[in-house]
Amino acid sequence: MSIFSRIAGLLTGGAGAVGAAAANLRAALAALSDSDLRRQAAFAIAMIALSAKMAKADGVVTRPEVDAFCRMFTIPRGEEANVSRVYNLAKQDVAGFETYARDVAHFLADDAGMLEDLLDGLFDIAKADGAVHERELSYLARVAELFGFDEHAFARISARHILGNGGDPYLVLDADPSWDTDRLRRHYRKLVSENHPDRLIARGVPEEFVRIANDRLATINAAWDRIEATRLSTPA
Repeated sequence: MSIFSRIAGLLTGGAGAVGAAAANLRAALAALSDSDLRRQAAFAIAMIALSAKMAKADGVVTRPEVDAFCRMFTIPRGEEANVSRVYNLAKQDVAGFETYARDVAHFLADDAGMLEDLLDGLFDIAKADGAVHERELSYLARVAELFGFDEHAFARISARHILGNGGDPYLVLDADPSWDTDRLRRHYRKLVSENHPDRLIARGVPEEFVRIANDRLATINAAWDRIEATRLSTPA
């Protein structure tokens, strides 16, 4: 059974309104005895619900944003309706996004990596129409705050998405420009290892979301390429 079918099962029994859906899902997740399944379901629900709510953060749902949402998933045939059910319930009330963010922060409190994966996915949705709009950025900053990320961490994450060409390459890598090239290279290789898609799956992110890790790794590689090219072209 896919994670989406399991989520559909959690939605049965009175989840006819957004507020009721949030409360019912919170209780159903807490009741799951399998901790791995609970984490996977919490991640998937948060990704769907927070994506749906953010789609109206700039005042309108655009087709590129909806398409980007669909591309975030490798949706098994026949599961589209289950995903759409969560999406449609959540998008009815943008004001309720903080409830979902607080809930997933609670369920994934011991894994900042999974919470960062969620933020990366939300940024991908936000920039699908070509730009991250001011209200979307405010939305993402608030979600990051509820997830427990400080301003520097949010700046590092957002640099991967909104500053163009991968943003400030040193900020993307969370590296100090004063480091020598050997230290930077070791740091870069460590990031590549830590952000390999297999690591994402191993820590509990549903495999349907592996694109998040692929995109992040590509950005890390691009940032390193820019740093390396600049240093090679600069006389010692």
